[in-house]
Amino acid sequence: MVDADKFAKELNLSVLSPSTVKQWDIESAEFNRPGLELVGFYEHFAFNRPQVFGNVEMTYLSSLTAQEREQRLRKFFSYPIPCVIVCRGYVPPADFLQYASERNVVVYSTREPTTKFIVEAILYLNKALAPQTTMHAVLVDVYGVGVLITGESGVGKSESALELVKRGHQLVADDVVDIKRVADNRIIGESPATVRHFMELRGIGIIDVRQMFGVGSVLLNKAIDMQIHLENWVEKKEYDRLGLEEEYTEILGVKVPHLVIPVRPGRNLSIIIEVAARNLSLKKMGYSAAHELDKRLNEMMLRNQKERGKKGI
Repeated sequence: MVDADKFAKELNLSVLSPSTVKQWDIESAEFNRPGLELVGFYEHFAFNRPQVFGNVEMTYLSSLTAQEREQRLRKFFSYPIPCVIVCRGYVPPADFLQYASERNVVVYSTREPTTKFIVEAILYLNKALAPQTTMHAVLVDVYGVGVLITGESGVGKSESALELVKRGHQLVADDVVDIKRVADNRIIGESPATVRHFMELRGIGIIDVRQMFGVGSVLLNKAIDMQIHLENWVEKKEYDRLGLEEEYTEILGVKVPHLVIPVRPGRNLSIIIEVAARNLSLKKMGYSAAHELDKRLNEMMLRNQKERGKKGI
């Protein structure tokens, strides 16, 4: 569902003909320019999309007689259209607004060129319609890598994030992260507006990271590139020590690299998170330290086998 008032506000639209409908059941970020429909072809009319009238559509309407325009507009507005946007500052004829009002369809106006408006509106709808969820986590930008830090309450997520901020990295969200899938393989996280830039530290209380460390210490949103899960050290549990096998988790259907880091006194978690972020960047460039070491060991074993074979051992 798309909120009509937010749609108009975000895209700076003026209302020419109001409507009592506050939300539209729109499922995709697509628009329709009804050129073919105005000349009578309705076989594949995408009436469930916002309808955009630009220079071509308005010029065509002005070329019709009053009787022809009435016929075309009555047919057009007989469909359950969510809204109409008239671009380039055109003022629709009175009967246009009348039929829209009769069908309770809101008509907006913008001075933007048609193509520019559609591009901006698609970007907005992609964000508004994106699948989303909320996680109890911390999100930080570390060397350009979006790191989502998860773990039980009190394990040290916020403290690790604060140390990362002190080391020059940027906080996106603390405690609550709103996550949206903006593409098939891309998710972004941000903080709810009410708690943006705030952080809770047990024993101290709430601090404002932006006021304390400056505007360069925070970001509004960030793509999530990896998840690091902090957990209290379990003595007999086997933790990955080589990193040969990549582990992933799924968030909103997107696979994200996943690491489990055990926590115990004496471990510098912020440095470990920095190293994990740098290591991920190297892997994206095609270099894996674990696989390089494995390759060298295999080559050494092969050489030893050949030497032993020459000696007849």
